Amino acid sequence: MGKKASENFKVYQNENGPKISTVSRSVIEEDGKYFKDIDGSGKISEVNDWRLPARKRAEAYVKTLSVKEKIAQLFISDWRMGKYPHVVSEKNEDGTGGPVLDESGTLDEAEFHGKTIFGEQHLPGTSTLIKEWFSRHLILRANPPAEDLTDFLNQLQKVAEECGHFIPVEMVSNSRNENGEVVYGMNDAAGVFPTWPGTLGIAAAIKGDDMKIADQFAECVRDCWNASGLRKGYMYMADTMTDPRWQRTFGTFGEDTKLIGEIFEHIIPIIQGSKDGVTDDGVAMTVKHFPGGGARENGFDPHYKMGQWNVYQTEGSLEKYHLPPFQTAIDCNASSIMPYYAKPAKEKSAPQTDKNGAEMEMLPYGFAFNKPFIDGLLRRQMGFKGYINSDTGIVHNMCWGVEMLDKPERVGFAVTNGGVDLISGLFDNEEGLEAYERGKNDYYDTHPVPEGFTKEELVLTDESIDRAVTCTLTELFELGMFEDPYRDPKKSAETAAKREYWDQAMDAHRKSVVLLKNDGVLPLAEEKLEGKKVYAEAFGKDKESAKEATDALREALPAEILTGDPSKADYAVLMVSPSSGAYFSATPGFLELDICDGKVVHDVDDEGRPKAETHCETTLAEAGRIAEIAEAVHSNQGKVIINVNFTLAWQLGNVEPCADALTAGFNTYQPALLDVIFGRFAPTGKLPFTLPKNDDVLKVDENGVCISPNDVPGYDKDKYMPDEMKDENGKAYAYRDAAGNYYEMDFGLRYDE
Repeated sequence: MGKKASENFKVYQNENGPKISTVSRSVIEEDGKYFKDIDGSGKISEVNDWRLPARKRAEAYVKTLSVKEKIAQLFISDWRMGKYPHVVSEKNEDGTGGPVLDESGTLDEAEFHGKTIFGEQHLPGTSTLIKEWFSRHLILRANPPAEDLTDFLNQLQKVAEECGHFIPVEMVSNSRNENGEVVYGMNDAAGVFPTWPGTLGIAAAIKGDDMKIADQFAECVRDCWNASGLRKGYMYMADTMTDPRWQRTFGTFGEDTKLIGEIFEHIIPIIQGSKDGVTDDGVAMTVKHFPGGGARENGFDPHYKMGQWNVYQTEGSLEKYHLPPFQTAIDCNASSIMPYYAKPAKEKSAPQTDKNGAEMEMLPYGFAFNKPFIDGLLRRQMGFKGYINSDTGIVHNMCWGVEMLDKPERVGFAVTNGGVDLISGLFDNEEGLEAYERGKNDYYDTHPVPEGFTKEELVLTDESIDRAVTCTLTELFELGMFEDPYRDPKKSAETAAKREYWDQAMDAHRKSVVLLKNDGVLPLAEEKLEGKKVYAEAFGKDKESAKEATDALREALPAEILTGDPSKADYAVLMVSPSSGAYFSATPGFLELDICDGKVVHDVDDEGRPKAETHCETTLAEAGRIAEIAEAVHSNQGKVIINVNFTLAWQLGNVEPCADALTAGFNTYQPALLDVIFGRFAPTGKLPFTLPKNDDVLKVDENGVCISPNDVPGYDKDKYMPDEMKDENGKAYAYRDAAGNYYEMDFGLRYDE
């Protein structure tokens, strides 16, 4: 199909009204105004009249669409993109397995077998998906150049325009403006749009500077996404990080509930276009993961069975620590909210109150199916007016609490009972149609209703379908996508390359660096390096990645100051990038936070309790060499500078004692780290979370209960720690370095300290 959609769309400009762009759709002109024939009626109907409110147009369109067309709007799933690899995951019976790449073809490629951790589906070509299946909500997992991305999205809109009823294609993506490891389903893209540090780094930078960083970040996101044609993002995480072993920690803004709320207060109105909701030059946000994913039972992630519970051991923790950022998002009219996979663990939780002070009902269903949390707490009490977009896979592999239901029943229970408006995972159009027909054909007169449910909860009704589709259509009307779905690929590329945004992002990288320890060695100004030698090495999750990182580090330093022998070095610069666990499968034990190689740790049983059996964990290949290098450098009266990359709240007991100066980065670009180390930028960052002291403060007893509560952020954990664990300052949880500093939230030194 080439670039015809990008080159051939026509534009009609309304005076004091929206721009109309189209390739093949009819345009009606009346009284000098232009209207796109969206519904195919050939007249200025309520659907086609851009002068009417978005919701009124959506309500009118719902009456026009067929049941099949409406059911297709209930589902969103991954979609491949031309020549760019589509990542799928080969999953073994035990839940393990890594990603593999499938090279997909052209826009109209043949059927495709997609298998991911979220489920398995045979898919048609793109034109069939859009024209015959009538699917309009897609998730982008590829990382193409901006120009190619925009041309591809334009092609999708062109195909959608060829249908009798036009609904634009809404391509959704996880965030694309932060640096980090590209991982399918979690962090699908980096490096194309102006690239900031990880969200933890953004929080660290804001803590040390001010909220203008959030404003600049949000302006950049909105401009780049809107210019490209990406109009909705699964972003950002309002979760308060409370258990440090949660794999998703890297995507949060840390453990500071108040700061998270303040960040959302800034970024939502800017990214979406206004505090009142999305605008035609904004990008719709899906804030996740309600009611907060941080309260993990000992860090277990709900992508796998062991992590299916949210545990609230501490009375009132839900209201105090986890809900406030979501309330801010609601007050700023976030377009949609994503509930987490997990379900509340009533038997393991202390009483939690709702917004009215009454005890929260803890039904054992995943939050997308959980009416007390979604309809009661989120909508009625917190005042959420947007729509509910489920997390990916709730009908298939992550259907926690409703495993006894079949797939059509899960669809019906989510939409009709749970109030979900858009189900993420697969294109379950057939299951949705079956759930609808069961409500019409007396299915449950001859089939048993699963125990504990009613047949009315398990079917799709006309009312529930119309409610859901009205919500998603309203967003599309508000975004202006019915009138103007096309974008200019060249402008998209220019926006992605905008120097101002890249400079602001680099400034945030520098400001994200936290100085944890310094005996005076930093900054390594030019006079300190005169006649001196530097040993440089990087450490990673494996030897291969470490070698590549080491080569890059040494290339960034002047060749004349380098030495390959640490015993002859005056300074050592070590870059340490630990990694723990896998994103979508359980580790044999608890997620390891110690920076270690071959550490013997206990397995856990199916209930998450430690077992007598053991296995070995490695978070950093050849971690023991750090101490060896430090000893060699110190024997030459030299100094050791170490930077640790924090994607989790690492334990530093095997690293900090080796360092004379210690810095923290958060997927921070290496040039920014070197700018701080060599004195070209004075560090200002502050820790966005508290670093745990050691294994003792994360110990889990024989009943599976952690000595530090899973649902309380690190800065408050000491309130619940045993007195015998506390030091002379009443502190037990936080790591304390050789200089006596506690690595708590908000800690960070400056060069004049």
